[in-house]
Amino acid sequence: MQPPVVITRPGERGAVLAAAIEARGLPVARLEAMRVEALPETPEQRAAWLDFDHFRRVVVVSPFAAVCLAEALDRYWPQLPLGIDYYAVGAATAAVLHERLGVRVHVPPSTAGEDTSEALLTLGSLRTLHDEKILLVAGEGGRTLLAETLTERGARVTRLAVYRRTLQPPEPAMADCLAAGDFRALVVSSGEILEYLARWCSGAALNQPLIVSSARLATLAGKLGFRDSVVARGATPTALAAAVADACDPQEADVDQDDLEKG
Repeated sequence: MQPPVVITRPGERGAVLAAAIEARGLPVARLEAMRVEALPETPEQRAAWLDFDHFRRVVVVSPFAAVCLAEALDRYWPQLPLGIDYYAVGAATAAVLHERLGVRVHVPPSTAGEDTSEALLTLGSLRTLHDEKILLVAGEGGRTLLAETLTERGARVTRLAVYRRTLQPPEPAMADCLAAGDFRALVVSSGEILEYLARWCSGAALNQPLIVSSARLATLAGKLGFRDSVVARGATPTALAAAVADACDPQEADVDQDDLEKG
């Protein structure tokens, strides 16, 4: 039996990624290194939801943040206020916003090549903000780039943490898998998870293909000792699965990717 592709994306999105990789004929093992849970509503959150119509733009950083936003707005706003522009760091987050709220969502340009905060900030509508009120919906901790840059550009930013991420050690079987490097490839789309799991990775594991969703993560991986990083064309299941196929069977992946682009 061939070694599995180890994926680290938590929850339902991890299941979708697993299915995309398995569809390419590769076995998958899920490593649950992070648990994501919504935070209890705080007075700050409640104030933001009640004053939601005061915001000119709303920026959402992850699919789970989008779910939390949609559930809150369903409680406070049976009908969404008009005149608000919505932004998402990546396509998966935009899809949740569109499905749950029915809104048009601005995403990073496809030419940016990555689903990142940096790419989102290249949008022309976020360059000059002139005292506009912006709601940034995110998790606890995480990067501060969006809030800092939008503030520097003139916005009044309210950053609202609506969920927490909790790291948990790999189960014994998965810890042994990392220690032995007994996997076909490792897929990581979170810098927090990558840094956390590096402590369990042996020299053999560091030499196995590591599939990441951005050049920023590839740079981090190099600093952590990973020697074979492959940057996917984004963080979507399709992009990550294509990169896995490329790393595991380059000739077959080239054919699949050509077919995908023609379709």
